[in-house]
Amino acid sequence: MIKFYTPLGKVSLTNDYFAGLVGNAVTSCYGVAGMHCAGAADSVKTLIFGSNIPEKGVVVSEYNGELVIDLHIKVIFGLNIAAIVQSITNKVRYVVEEATNLKVHKINVSVDDIVAE
Repeated sequence: MIKFYTPLGKVSLTNDYFAGLVGNAVTSCYGVAGMHCAGAADSVKTLIFGSNIPEKGVVVSEYNGELVIDLHIKVIFGLNIAAIVQSITNKVRYVVEEATNLKVHKINVSVDDIVAE
């Protein structure tokens, strides 16, 4: 949970909110085949809720008042991975900063799988 203070009071944003926001931004990028499980918790959620949960593969943490976002993705075979990752980082940074008015310190993208289209 990320907490910050405004002149009107304290605001708390849950990790599920960030995971859904970031997951939807990532999956809308060209070349992304889907999200990949980030750990055991994601694996269990996938078994229970199915494979298309948007928060799968997204971990958001806080570092000195700024956000650190870890992504685990699957990309489509034959496309430029560096271009896909650059597009993802730009879009995620823009979407998160516009939606929350919080700064993104770092976005770590792990390409965990390459799939044929």
